[in-house]
Amino acid sequence: MSGFDITGWGISVPERVVTSAQLAKRFGVDEHWIVSRCGIRERRAVGPGQSTASMAVEAGRRALERAGLTGADIAHLIVATATPEQPSPATSAFVHEALGIAGSAHDVNSECAGFVYGLVTAAGLMHLDPRPILLIGSDTHTLTANPADRDLSILVGDGAGAIVLQPGPENRMLAWNLGADGTCKDSLKVPAGGSRMPTTEDTVRRGLHYAQINGNEIYLNAVRYTVRTVRETLESAKLAPADVDHIVPHQANIRIINSVLNHTGIPADRLVTNLEKYGNTASGSIPIALSEALDAGRIQAGQHVLLAGFGAGMTWGSVLLKWGGAR
Repeated sequence: MSGFDITGWGISVPERVVTSAQLAKRFGVDEHWIVSRCGIRERRAVGPGQSTASMAVEAGRRALERAGLTGADIAHLIVATATPEQPSPATSAFVHEALGIAGSAHDVNSECAGFVYGLVTAAGLMHLDPRPILLIGSDTHTLTANPADRDLSILVGDGAGAIVLQPGPENRMLAWNLGADGTCKDSLKVPAGGSRMPTTEDTVRRGLHYAQINGNEIYLNAVRYTVRTVRETLESAKLAPADVDHIVPHQANIRIINSVLNHTGIPADRLVTNLEKYGNTASGSIPIALSEALDAGRIQAGQHVLLAGFGAGMTWGSVLLKWGGAR
C-alpha cells in the first residue's frame, strides 16, 4: 500500500451545551444515574443554521489550514455520516462546494463506524491515486433522537472531525479490519424516510422518523464485535495489546469502552476519550478525540495508534497506525 501521512486535523462542535443535570431534570432521574450509566456529563447540540454539512465544512477547513492546503489541492473528499444534510444529493456535495474541493466527493454511511470505514477507503484511494485526501466524520444525531426517549437522549451529541492525508514515504497503516452483521440491522434504526417506508403523514404522526434502539442488544454486540476487530487487527500487525500506545475508540458509552479494554488487555492508561464532554458524536467521535489528543501533544511520532469503532447495522472496524507526525 502507498505511504501517507496525516498532516492536518480539525474539529467542529456546536456551542450549545446540554448537561446531564438538564436531562436528569427532564426525565425525572438522578444526574449521577446518567453519568454512571454512560460516562457523559455534557454533550453538544446544533442550533439554528447548523447542520451536518456546516460542521463538516468547519472541521474540514481547520484540517486544511493545519495541513497548509486548500480545497483546490484535494483530489478526493470523503464524508462519513449517518445523518445526511438531505436525502439527495450526498452531504459531500455541500462540503465540496463550500470548501472549493477540486476532486471527487462521496459519502460513507456505516453509522458510528463510518470514520474507520472512510479511513480504510481513503488509504485504498491513496494507493490508486497518491494525491491529498480530506476525510471528515460528521453527525447530528440529536436531531434523530425522540425528545421523549431517555435512553438515546442521554447518549447522543453533535460534532465533526476531519483529517488530511497526503502521500508519504512510509505505509502508516500497519493493519486494518472491517466487518458487518446485517442480522443486527434492527438493533438501532430509523424506520421511515427511505424507499422501504416512504415518508407519509402517518409515519410522521407515529414518530417513525426518530431513531429506535435496543440498548441491551447494542451493548452486547458492540463489545463483542469491537473486541473481535481489535484482536484481528493486532494479530495482523503481529503486535501485542501492550504495544498499543494509544487507543481511540468510538465514544459511545464508557461501560462499552471499559469492557473492550478489559477483554483485549490494552492498558487503561492508553485510552483516549472525551466522552464526558461531547457524548456520542457518531462518525465524528473518533476524529474529534484524535484531533484533541494531537493538539494536546499526547501522540508522538513513531507511536502505535489504534482506532476502533462500531455502528448500527451492525458494522465495526479498526485501523492500526504508526504515527508519522505532521510535516
